[in-house]
Amino acid sequence: MPGGHSQTLRPFLWRAETLYPDQEIVSRNHDGMQRYTYSEYADRTAQLANALDEYGIEEGDRVATFCWNHSRHFETYFAIPTIGAQLHTINPLLPDEHIQYIVDNADDQLVFVDQSLAPKLASAAEGAEEFEGVDFVVMGAEESDALDATPYEEFIDGHPTEYDWPEVDEEQPAGMCYTSGTTGRPKGVEYTNKMLWSHTMATLTPQGIPMADDDVIMPVVPMFHVNAWGMPFTATAAGAKHVYPGPQPDPEDIANLIQNEGVTVTAGVPTVWLGLMDYCKNNDVDLSTLDTVIVGGSAAPQSMIRWFDDRGVEVLHAWGMTEMSPIGSVSHLKADLEDADYDTQLDKRAKQGIMVPGLEFKVINEEGEQITHDGEEFGELYVRGPWVTKEYFKRPDANEEDFEDGWLKTGDVVTVDPDGYLKIVDRAKDVIKSGGEWISSVELENAIMAHDGVSEATVIGVPHEKWQERPVAFVVPVEGADRESMVDEIYDMLREDYPKWWLPDDIEFIEEVPKTATGKFSKKDLREQYSDHSLVEGNVPEDAAPDSDD
Repeated sequence: MPGGHSQTLRPFLWRAETLYPDQEIVSRNHDGMQRYTYSEYADRTAQLANALDEYGIEEGDRVATFCWNHSRHFETYFAIPTIGAQLHTINPLLPDEHIQYIVDNADDQLVFVDQSLAPKLASAAEGAEEFEGVDFVVMGAEESDALDATPYEEFIDGHPTEYDWPEVDEEQPAGMCYTSGTTGRPKGVEYTNKMLWSHTMATLTPQGIPMADDDVIMPVVPMFHVNAWGMPFTATAAGAKHVYPGPQPDPEDIANLIQNEGVTVTAGVPTVWLGLMDYCKNNDVDLSTLDTVIVGGSAAPQSMIRWFDDRGVEVLHAWGMTEMSPIGSVSHLKADLEDADYDTQLDKRAKQGIMVPGLEFKVINEEGEQITHDGEEFGELYVRGPWVTKEYFKRPDANEEDFEDGWLKTGDVVTVDPDGYLKIVDRAKDVIKSGGEWISSVELENAIMAHDGVSEATVIGVPHEKWQERPVAFVVPVEGADRESMVDEIYDMLREDYPKWWLPDDIEFIEEVPKTATGKFSKKDLREQYSDHSLVEGNVPEDAAPDSDD
């Protein structure tokens, strides 16, 4: 339905500038800290919209960003979709060939790029026919040494601070993001205005990721990764204060912004918070304003949840996918669990949670049947709903594989407990099948990371002549940890909760777990590196092999 009453992003911008004109937006930009209000933000967004018009961007055109989290990037979030064009956020951590493919596949007309990322984009664009006819705008007031690009401030300078926003159809694509391509070419996912509107409204509810006008919101999760989990839209709709941590913030940057700006809600992958926790050990950090840390991308260890609980901060575990705009479930405690003992509550909160209002799910086992919600039986999670895509962009091959009768086949292997809490056991491609039985690599990782001497841990299945696959753990120890005693201690911990045949056949100490372009542990890299791994006899306890009595 076109017009002012349709479900588009425009009403969120209107509400912020009309009802909260003096609310702050604070950003750690390349050229220093910036502070301005929603009123000034709306003026600059209108200037950008006018500049895009003058450049020649029309309804349906795709405009890309190659940027970190900052205020100028945020300006593109509303200017581009609200004129009827499509905001395509590109992950700058992807390999050059993936960037070339994405720009070509999306048919981007214009790319906004950060000053610090201009050399990376120049590398991808140099001599690549995929970039022919594509122009660049560099974020800031200065020209780029790496790219022939117009400075952003020059691009919008002199344009009117008012804009006659068109009546955009709610089915008009507003956003676009590509999967990280860990199993092949990246797959494009389009978000219509209606999808982003629905996602925003659902996540604002108490069972989503609620925000209010007295909140201070800091998305550490990158704005190039599924719209920073939708937080820039949600915070604007709520009239909240925005804080953007800028290019590649380190734990000190994050700690300072929390303290100085009074951040109440922040979000990022577990590695971000592990870094902050480590920083807090050696520095006096005031987290008193912080109410909620949203964790997604991979599982939050119970030790992390306990650490923040001890400081009066709630860790809110969330799960989602690029294909889902992205929020799917959030691990709030249901009312009848409010009086449960702490360990029971902790167990629920460490799961991926319950589906947010508006979505449906089912879990299908290897026999094609729906599983019992007993917390034990495994199956693949299927999801559908108003903000779940029904197809990939120009990828009929992937559509046939990943969608079935209107359901998205997520590729996540899960259990569902009697209270309806989802727990991701593994990715379908990461689950370890040993002797015909499944072993959850994620569960072993979380258990290992509960050891005080472990900074990071991941578990993969390596080929085994008899058992098909056996688990091997890769551990990054904290500085000064006694590696020799840690091996025995980790095995002792695991024996308490898991059968003997689940225990890793080896524990390898490494300097760093390889990461994907979205900051998740890259098991693909480890599997390739250790495909012919020979087990170290000295690290394997006698009762760890599946031949042992269980």
